[in-house]
Parts: sequence; structure tokens; C-alpha cells
Amino acid sequence: MEEKIVFFDIDGTLVDEEKRIPDSTKESIKDLQKNGIHVAIATGRSPFMFKEIAAELNIDTFVSFNGSYVVFNGEVIYKRPLERKWIGHLLELSTENNHPLIFMDHIKATASVDRNEIVYECMKKLLPYYPERDETYYETSEIFQVLLFCQTQFERAYTEQYNGIFDFVRWHEHSTDVLPMGSSKAKGIEILLKKMNVKRENSYAFGDALNDIEMLRTVGMGIAMGNGLQEAKQAAKYVTKSVSEDGIWHGLKYAGLL
Repeated sequence: MEEKIVFFDIDGTLVDEEKRIPDSTKESIKDLQKNGIHVAIATGRSPFMFKEIAAELNIDTFVSFNGSYVVFNGEVIYKRPLERKWIGHLLELSTENNHPLIFMDHIKATASVDRNEIVYECMKKLLPYYPERDETYYETSEIFQVLLFCQTQFERAYTEQYNGIFDFVRWHEHSTDVLPMGSSKAKGIEILLKKMNVKRENSYAFGDALNDIEMLRTVGMGIAMGNGLQEAKQAAKYVTKSVSEDGIWHGLKYAGLL
């Protein structure tokens, strides 16, 4: 039998709004693993932000930081940090505009400002604490993602300034991911498929958001969650039910994997 792999986004896909994994999802993933089907996570989060989820689901292969940090069987096989000089440039501009930043590597997150209520509201379901302030953290660490906290109407100033340097992927009305130009979950998935020698047509992915669109189009079968954005649904080959309606189980059944 040919090797197969299923990639799962986390927020809005593996977990519901309360950050809980439905029992049907846990059982479905166990069944995939029992049947010899590879299971991986594909997320915009940093590894330190989903280690409990990965441990609970017994998953040690993942695409994180939207494709900038890829791990296979617990081993890093690809990483692409942001360039330090451009992070410094972004910090100067964002400070002038009074737009906070969060810097993230695979170990932790730090903030460019002391506790800020907008940052706190955006991050409270993702981090159990407010990141410590250390605006120089990027100078000595490999930063794979920066979070820029500004509303949509202010984003254009950044996208124009850093055209060809950064990609900006909005994930919240008050925040956008800042990534190396050309990074995506799809690129990370391609690296993993090559490493594992899995054919593209034998790859599947579940997602719900803007940063899932390219992934859903790239794999053999992209499945969008019923609670997902319309753009994600349009990019998918199939739209399953929502997270809380056993959407993962229904999608896997439709794909013939369960």
C-alpha cells in the first residue's frame, strides 16, 4: 500500500473556540495511526505553542510558522528564519507607528512593549502568559515569525515598505503574521512529502483560515472546515462539518481514510 499523510491545522480545525480537541477527532487520529497513515500538524503557531496538543495526539511531524520550521519524526529538517537586519528595520517603523511586535522562535515569544491590552486580547487564547518584554531578542535568536499588531487599514504601509522581503498574513482584526517572503504551509508540506517520499495525490489537509488556502490547493485533497472562512472553502475540494460537529471524522470518512 502506498504511503499516505494527513495534515491538520490547529486553530479552528483540531481545536474548537475553547481550544478543546473533540473526542471524535482524538479517536479519528488514533485510527489513522493504527492504519499506518501518517499524521502531521500544519500551523502558523510556534512549536512551543502546541507541544501539549502534539503530545496528546502522539504527533512528532509538523510544519510550523506557516512553513518556516519543519520537523519530521522529532527532527528539524528545514528552517528559514527572518533576516535580522529587516526585523530591526521593522521594529523601528512599528515603534514610530505605535504598533507593538511579538518575536517568536521555536522556544518562546518576547514582546517589543510592556503589557498592551490589544496584544493581550489577541494572544490570551494562544499563550497562558503575556510575553516578557525584550525588543532585542531577535539580535541573538533565530526568529521565524513576527506578529505585527495593527488594524487592516494600517497594514498597507508595511506591505509596500517590505514588498519582496516579508509576507503578511492576517490572522486577527488587530494582528498580522510577518513571515519570510514566499513561506507557506504548502512549501513546508512539499519539503515533507519529498523527505517522506509520499506522492502529492496521497496527501490530505484540513484547514479553515487564510493561511490554509495554499495548503488546501497543494495537497491531493484539501478539506475545509464547516466553520472556516469562505476563501478557505473555495480553495478546498470538500467542505466538511464544523469542528464541534465532528468535522474531522466526517472529512476523513469522505476521503476514504476511515
